[in-house]
Amino acid sequence: MNQFSELGLAGPILKALTGEGYSTPTPIQAKAIPAVLAGSDLLGIAQTGTGKTAAFALPILHRLAHTRRPAARKGCRVLVLSPTRELASQIADSFRTYGRHLRPSIAVVFGGVGHRPQIQALAGGVDILIATPGRLLDHISARTIDLKGTEILVLDEADRMLDMGFVKPIRQIISHLPVRRQTLLFSATMPQEIDALAGTFLRNPVKVAVAPVASTAERVSQRVIHIESQRKRALLAELLSDPGMSRTLVFTRTKRGADRVARHLEDAGIRVAAIHGNKSQKQRELALNAFRKAKISVLVATDIAARGIDVDGVSHVINYELPDVPEDYVHRIGRTARAGASGSAISLCDVAERSLLRSIERLIRQSISAEDRRSDTGSAADTRPKPAARAKARPGHSDDRRISRRPDRSRRQRSSKSGRSYQHATA
Repeated sequence: MNQFSELGLAGPILKALTGEGYSTPTPIQAKAIPAVLAGSDLLGIAQTGTGKTAAFALPILHRLAHTRRPAARKGCRVLVLSPTRELASQIADSFRTYGRHLRPSIAVVFGGVGHRPQIQALAGGVDILIATPGRLLDHISARTIDLKGTEILVLDEADRMLDMGFVKPIRQIISHLPVRRQTLLFSATMPQEIDALAGTFLRNPVKVAVAPVASTAERVSQRVIHIESQRKRALLAELLSDPGMSRTLVFTRTKRGADRVARHLEDAGIRVAAIHGNKSQKQRELALNAFRKAKISVLVATDIAARGIDVDGVSHVINYELPDVPEDYVHRIGRTARAGASGSAISLCDVAERSLLRSIERLIRQSISAEDRRSDTGSAADTRPKPAARAKARPGHSDDRRISRRPDRSRRQRSSKSGRSYQHATA
């Protein structure tokens, strides 16, 4: 399909798209929208930044427009499950934008805010509910929501929900949904666990794979700096003193680490804020808005908190610490290569992280240009690119499944930890 007008979407939706300046669907939209309009279940493999949200929001809005009926009391016609508050809010904004001429009723449910406004929003029923699993289970337990009339279920960023230990909560939520429904599952990667999840929840799904896991990395200029752990903060401040780093995301593995790094940068005179799961919703929104409006130039984030960040013009991503799960590296650096734009990613790697770096290079099917700053001079002792990886990525996602087996152990460990406190992960 070359134009949205060829997809058969309702006039009010096309009008909203035109108002936003959109005329041509992205590959995931062109492939997914006809299948969703036809009522099929869908398994979509697509990363953030590929237009994935519109791929399900547009046909869902079309269906709601053509089958107008009120939602049941305390119920919803469409349920979208999201791993994080930020992503949930972003999805809701997309539905409001594309549905501005249809005016569907929309509610967003996540932790970190009071229950009462959410209960009031759900009381009369809504067309579209976007929720994080933990807080939604709270409402189910309190009987402030009834999902028996739900017609469409969307599981967005399923691999991230798996990482966060949400598989059991998702199963609990789905047990409250009708068997006859349309289910759409989106994931950036296709590990065995997601394949199993899809086999359980989807019926004869149409499979759409766009932008395999390594493709985002190919649009980003990448380099790694080998440095002693204790010298990372000083090097980070030095890198961020470059005026070219106009809008930079810095990633840490832990919440405490994010706070420590932010304090150090603030002491160095850098305009910075931190965003992670221990921050209140208001604090997170203030930090994101300041970053979007260039009131701060650096945002320090953990992987979970950054999962819904969709900010234009991010010039650089710095991995202060390499992630435990290689796929998270691709998600991180994809923040700076939006909609085909180029970007730069710098990773600071100490000796304890060498195995993590090797896993990342195996996943993205390329070696990352490296320099060594471990000497006292701080000069780049080796800026030569390492030999190219022997294996090249094959099309499709079969390789993704094979190469993602190695981090399964750390993935399970993280899922186990997250599973014990899944409600707090969305709080």
